[in-house]
Amino acid sequence: MSGILSIAAGACLALGGAFVLIGGIGLLRMPSFFTRLHAAGVTDTLGAGLVLLGLALDAGGSQGTLKI
Repeated sequence: MSGILSIAAGACLALGGAFVLIGGIGLLRMPSFFTRLHAAGVTDTLGAGLVLLGLALDAGGSQGTLKI
């Protein structure tokens, strides 16, 4: 069971990092302020959520999970 949680945590961390990277690229490529703001807001929110979920899965069922 620990292996499955490790794989899920790694996948969430990788996907979260990818979304943040895509948001950064979108921030550079979008033409106006409001489209940049929208692209960064949507992707960074999803990316941060996935990173936090990956960290919580990696911490397991301990008190460290609640601190994250």
